[in-house]
Amino acid sequence: MRPETGLRPTGGFTLLEVVIALAIISIALAAAIRASSFGAERAWDLQQRTLAGWVASNVTNEVFATRSFPEMGAEEGKASQGRHEFIWRREIGPTPNLSFRRMEVKVFSVSKPEDVMARQISYVARVGN
Repeated sequence: MRPETGLRPTGGFTLLEVVIALAIISIALAAAIRASSFGAERAWDLQQRTLAGWVASNVTNEVFATRSFPEMGAEEGKASQGRHEFIWRREIGPTPNLSFRRMEVKVFSVSKPEDVMARQISYVARVGN
């Protein structure tokens, strides 16, 4: 027997349906790749900021450990943390109470010295008379 002309075979997909399904899948995969790439970038940034925060804490705690009353002014230096290099800047300023000084530590990446990655503000008290 000969199949009748004009009848569509049942079962299976048309070429148009396959193309549309592939387009939808490719858009979904592109979105998933972009989301995972964004997540990786955020994780790297978070790691760098965490390390920079540790550098700021180390610079601050060094002053507290020496129990010194720092002179007013600014000082810069370099520090490494977790195999990464950072630049720190410590600024000592006055407060209304002469027995205290304001200490602000900013940490920058060596690759982007214009962006502050971490900032810590502390107050140092004069020890003794």
